[in-house]
Amino acid sequence: MVTVITSVVFLLVGLALTGGGGWLIQLGGSWYYLLAGLGFIVTAFLLFRRQRSALLVYGLVILGTLAWALYEVGFDWWQLAPRGGVVILLGLWLLTPWVARGIGPRSVTDRAPDRIATGALAATVLIALAAAVYSMFLDPHRIEGRLSAEAVTPQPNLGNSVPDGEWHQYGRTNYGQRYSPLAQITPENVKKLDVAWTYRTGDIRGPDDVTETTYQVTPLKIGSTLYLCTPHNIAIALDATSGKEKWRYDPKVGLENQRQHQTCRGVSYYQDSAAAADAPCATRVYLPTSDARLIALDAANGQVCTGFAEGGSLNLLTNMPYKPAGYYYSTSPPTVSGNLIIVAGAVNDNFSIQSPSGVIRAFDINTGALVWNWDSGNPDRTTPVGPDETYTANSPNSWSVMSSDDALGLLYVPLGNQVPDQLGMNRSENVERFSSSIVALDIRTGQLRWVRQTVHHDLWDMDVPAQPVLIDLNTANGPVPALVGPTKQGDIYVLDRRTGEPIIPVTEEPAPGGTIPEDRASPTQPLSGLSFNPPKLTGASMWGVTMFDQLACRIQFHSLNYLGRYTPPSVKGTIVYPGNFGVFNWGSVAVDPVRQVMFGMPTYLAFTSRLVPRDEVPAPGGDEKGSEQGLNRNEGAPYGVYMGPLMSALGLPCQAPPWGYVTGVDLRTGKIAYKHKNGTVRDASPIPLPIELGVPGIGGPMITAGGVAFLGAAIDDYIRGYDVTTGDEIWRARLPAGGQATPMSYEQDGRQYVVIVAGGHGSVGTKAGDYVIAYSLPYGQ
Repeated sequence: MVTVITSVVFLLVGLALTGGGGWLIQLGGSWYYLLAGLGFIVTAFLLFRRQRSALLVYGLVILGTLAWALYEVGFDWWQLAPRGGVVILLGLWLLTPWVARGIGPRSVTDRAPDRIATGALAATVLIALAAAVYSMFLDPHRIEGRLSAEAVTPQPNLGNSVPDGEWHQYGRTNYGQRYSPLAQITPENVKKLDVAWTYRTGDIRGPDDVTETTYQVTPLKIGSTLYLCTPHNIAIALDATSGKEKWRYDPKVGLENQRQHQTCRGVSYYQDSAAAADAPCATRVYLPTSDARLIALDAANGQVCTGFAEGGSLNLLTNMPYKPAGYYYSTSPPTVSGNLIIVAGAVNDNFSIQSPSGVIRAFDINTGALVWNWDSGNPDRTTPVGPDETYTANSPNSWSVMSSDDALGLLYVPLGNQVPDQLGMNRSENVERFSSSIVALDIRTGQLRWVRQTVHHDLWDMDVPAQPVLIDLNTANGPVPALVGPTKQGDIYVLDRRTGEPIIPVTEEPAPGGTIPEDRASPTQPLSGLSFNPPKLTGASMWGVTMFDQLACRIQFHSLNYLGRYTPPSVKGTIVYPGNFGVFNWGSVAVDPVRQVMFGMPTYLAFTSRLVPRDEVPAPGGDEKGSEQGLNRNEGAPYGVYMGPLMSALGLPCQAPPWGYVTGVDLRTGKIAYKHKNGTVRDASPIPLPIELGVPGIGGPMITAGGVAFLGAAIDDYIRGYDVTTGDEIWRARLPAGGQATPMSYEQDGRQYVVIVAGGHGSVGTKAGDYVIAYSLPYGQ
């Protein structure tokens, strides 16, 4: 009976592989599955007939599978396992006594061939197991190396003046370096870090919140106080020593189901040098809200500063051409420069072409009066518009964080795309010029100084998502004021920030064509000499827990359009890789200006996009996200679009791991020193195993003068410390919720703290929470 059941199992496996394999061959994929399926069917037939030759045939299946797997992926355990797991397990089953008794020799003379068949199968199983075990000790994706510990610039330019123990802006200074000059925590003592205090905001994602309700804030530290905001825009001040609440202000933004994002990445701080230190609102916190307001608060007590704008609140929908509820808001903190506060805003992606403007506006920080406006749809006029005028509808916006160089008088703006992201027809000349670019504006007037486009005719939602990082870089031609610009497609642009010209060369490379009839594709796309652009996907890149879901992913891969990076969207469906989730996203990178090195977290996750003609777009109320997943309606456009990660039926990425890394770069040479997989599947799998697979993440790193970088971000609930020189993980702490926020560091009473907010991310599915956690070394360490 056992033999009969076994033969049925082999027959079913063979039929599944033969059927799926034949389908895959028709799509131009591998012949392996069909051939393996036939091998299973022959084995099943021989088992049913109780013939020992079944073991010899199956041994050939194992050897063929091993040879094919090594040819495709080499000794990569996570690639070998799905190819050979089922095959080897069934081979082991054939060697058990239960099966052997059913196909044993019928006479004494049959025993010699019986031993030969059994021995041959056992040998092939052992060879395959040996290859598997050997591959477990290798990491073919790891780049091993070291960054120099040399202090290249002992007295670096860190941006605006900030005491070493404080953190005044989102990236610490207006340079956005995410670099702390503190050195109390080192690779030698970081393992002693422990929780110093924990604070809970009380603002937790609820059942009626939009999907992308996320906690992404990086607190500020000024004097003895931390300032932060929550996803629903509650501003809070905490004591830096104890974490106790000093004050809170709730703007009561309310819920809005048309709001695409519900988050707050930070507040902005300003000290009025003309006011007495103890005067009301002498120091202020500016709070951007998801209902399109900018509110000025007294940093001392959280009271509204009524002298700013109208009663302390600036209406950011003023002069907008369209004002639907929930379509425009600020998720990132405004930039403060001199007596200006400069505000950008997020616009809902792919809801409708009747969208608000992406205008950048500078206001008098004391009165709220409009000083200048730069609208990429009308870039030459920066004088304030009149009360009856409107900005250009649906112009590219800047939803991330800006940087500034006050000495050069320049503001650096990362720009996104025009809605719809995947449709390029009928774009204006200005949209084509400014979409997906880094723009430098004159801080005082808003006039354009230069523009560097990172994608031409963007059809993939490749916004420039990250704050540009400023550093004075030592080059062969001497020190150069530089800008480091991370992008979603993985290119790192290293530019002269005075002119926008490349320091590390940028070339134009051929790009795929094949758009829908109404559109076009750029024949070339820029490629930076410093790039984390991954290798082109192939059928062999597809992955699964078993050979069956891997086969399904291969069929899916060959059923979609894919010619490499920048394959245009299609009605058939297109693979977008790197995906629009980004190799880099709003978390940006951290830069050590002393050592002139960069630490970052590249993520690799393929996405798909499928255009849907307008008359086929389902009625409202279905699977609509207007974000990275589901149906994006694009009201008013000829096509909607379905978007989402390239996933298997099991809900796992079809593309093989690793999906996430940490990396170190020498910015003087543009060379990648190391690249190590990062993160575990502990919180992303049914069984909470801390397997170091290298997982996706969203968030950013910070770096310290002590030589330690800190990062949460990964989809497991940890904050980690890394040796900046080697990239090795040297500390980790379990978080009570997802750590999709960028950490910061400060000093108080001679003690260095590291702070991260743990509140989770709705889109990536990490655990929600409301925690602010500070770590420090024990007293006396």
